[in-house]
Parts: sequence; C-alpha cells; structure tokens
Amino acid sequence: MIAVVYSGSYFAHWRLADKGRTIASFKTNGINPYFNDEKHILQLLNKNINLIHHAEQIKRIYFFGAGASSNERKQVIHNALSAFFKFGKVTVEHDITAAAIACCKNSPGIVSICGSGSNAGWYDGKKVAPNNYGLGYILADEGSGNWLGRQLIKGFMNQTLPPNIRKKFIHKYDADRKTLLEKVYRQKQPALFLSSFTEFYIENKLDNHLQGVIKKGFSTLISTYLVPLSKQHPEASIHFVGTVAANFQELLYESAAEANLQIANIIKEPINNLLTYYSNKN
Repeated sequence: MIAVVYSGSYFAHWRLADKGRTIASFKTNGINPYFNDEKHILQLLNKNINLIHHAEQIKRIYFFGAGASSNERKQVIHNALSAFFKFGKVTVEHDITAAAIACCKNSPGIVSICGSGSNAGWYDGKKVAPNNYGLGYILADEGSGNWLGRQLIKGFMNQTLPPNIRKKFIHKYDADRKTLLEKVYRQKQPALFLSSFTEFYIENKLDNHLQGVIKKGFSTLISTYLVPLSKQHPEASIHFVGTVAANFQELLYESAAEANLQIANIIKEPINNLLTYYSNKN
C-alpha cells in the first residue's frame, strides 16, 4: 500500500492506494515545516482514523509540501512520518516538484503554483532546477491567496475599496483595523489568515475592482517568474497548479496572453495525478 500526500499550508490532501485501487481519500490540516515541528505533525497524524487504521500496511509514503524546500525542513517531515509509518519508506519533496510531476509526468515544462502561496520553476522531466524563487508570503507569493488577502486588507484599512466592496467586506468579516492588524502581526501563521480572504474574491469574482486586483497579481507573477523562464526555455509548455489559478483561470489566461505566453493546462489539485503516477510505479 502507498500513501501520496500533497500539502499546502491550509490543507494536506491524502490518497491511500493498494495495487492501483484507492483505499482512502481525505484531508488533514496542512503540514508545513516552517510552522509545524515533529511533535505537532505526529499529533496530527495520530488524530486521523484512516492513518491509524492503515499505518502498518503502508510501505511507501510520497509527501510533497509547501515549506519542504531545504534538507533541514524536509528532515522535520521525514522524521515525523517515519515515526508514524514504522514499516514505510518515506520520500519528502517540495510542492513545486509535485506540481511538475502532476502536470508533466516525465516530460519537461515550466510549472507554476498559484494557491495559498506561489512559486515557479523549470522541470527537465526528472527534477526541478534550483532557482531563487519561492521567497514566501512576506517577500514574494505574487498573485497567491495570501497576496490577494494583503491587497484586500490594505484596501479596507486605507479606505480605497469601492463602497459596494467595502460594505460587503464589513458585512462578511465584521472586522476593524485593530483586529486585522492583530491577526496579521501577532497571531500564529498569518499567511493562513491572509489567504483565507480568497473566499471573498471567489464570492465576488465578477466585480471589476477585484478582477483588477487579481489580474495585477497574475501579471506580477507572470512577469517576475514565467517570462524569464520562458526566455530561457522558449519551446517549453507552461503549466499551473493551485486553487487561485483554477478559480480565476479566465483572468490567468488573459494575463498570460498579454505577456505573449500560452498556458497548456491548469490543475486545481494535483493529488489525483500524483496518485496515478506513483500507483503505476509500484
């Protein structure tokens, strides 16, 4: 039996399979080594009945997650998973690798994530080439859920939101300046709080002002990462993974076209593609 996991900061998507047949499909809270230590991850695993029931049967665990970007961070996850799955061999990789495999399998391509966070890279069919991207929610994550959240909160506090959007924001969140600043600067995992505002954009996705914000984020993401990658690999296809990319794909296609780029496909959640890929390998 194998376990395939794709984790953002919000949720971790799990698939358990045996001989190509899916045994269980479920979500847990996200597993991110920037926010979670080994003890926390083990506690999370021990709360899930599917994992408890199948732990001894699972022989291979393929984990892909946001934050698993260095050997040190990967080791945190590896140690926790190895302690829980005592008879399983654990593989831990960054979420950009999962996106590459889900979109391209063993073929080369340019891959971008745009969900709670954002990232991009060149995949040669075997691995994603190292780059200086993926700087996180403070320094980067252009176009992502937490980037959109930042713009919405700033617009509310600076009183630059259109009146109709400001009214909807107040009605939905009943938040004031002090509360918002407290949650951004003092509570744990502010990136999760910021990305939670993606729901507001989805509920009001036809609003011209919010569409303009989304397109600005996409355009910045594309010009910062995809245009340089495309110049380096002009024949490569371009792929996107992530909830923000999928929920606002019309605007994403428009933004790419304006940069003279063409997107091959957009996958909302790569977990099923990953399961198929690794089920066929075992």
